[in-house]
Amino acid sequence: MKPIDLTLTVSPSTPTFPGSPKTQFILWSTLKDDGYNLELLFLSSHTGTHLDAPYHFVKNGIKVHQISLERLMGNAILIKIKKGKNQAITKNDLITFERNNNNIPKHSSIIFHTEWQNYLNRDFYFIDNPGLSQSAANYLVSKEVNLVGIDSPNIDLGKDKTYSVHKIFAKNNILIVENLSNLHKIYSKHFDFIILPLKLKDATGSPVRALAIQRTK
Repeated sequence: MKPIDLTLTVSPSTPTFPGSPKTQFILWSTLKDDGYNLELLFLSSHTGTHLDAPYHFVKNGIKVHQISLERLMGNAILIKIKKGKNQAITKNDLITFERNNNNIPKHSSIIFHTEWQNYLNRDFYFIDNPGLSQSAANYLVSKEVNLVGIDSPNIDLGKDKTYSVHKIFAKNNILIVENLSNLHKIYSKHFDFIILPLKLKDATGSPVRALAIQRTK
């Protein structure tokens, strides 16, 4: 089995969502003065590759520490669908995928590869990103999906300032993973995944270590 790291490295240079604090690693202890090295971390819970819990947009939604481990690992369906600036993944895109493959089973975990990560260090990365249309989100709700991940910084279109897809998924207890990386290294439509957030009590989200595991050719 070959693991593939789908996670952005977190550092002070990691791009952050507009309005979010810049990541800082603050030196706290040193070998010279204290006998060991130690740093403090200052960052948003939605930094880099991260998971959104439903509580992010729903008052009574589950929080990060309440997510069962069974939801954070299993088999995922990779949907490769290249999208450009503010281009939506539509319900028709999903139906076309099913027509050319198999129907999306209920309780699936879906990962979208739009190739938007190619623009990670561009100024428009966070404001013009592709995302899901409301019709696509509602279609996935009808499938009772477990989790939806994407290689853009936002499951919503960059121009959608109402976060409509976030709200649709949160109200239906669907987990969201954003800023996935290295999806081009996955060669099959089905792969095993592990996406582990920190167990942060009452948090809206958490950086994750995301892995794909596929059989070697």
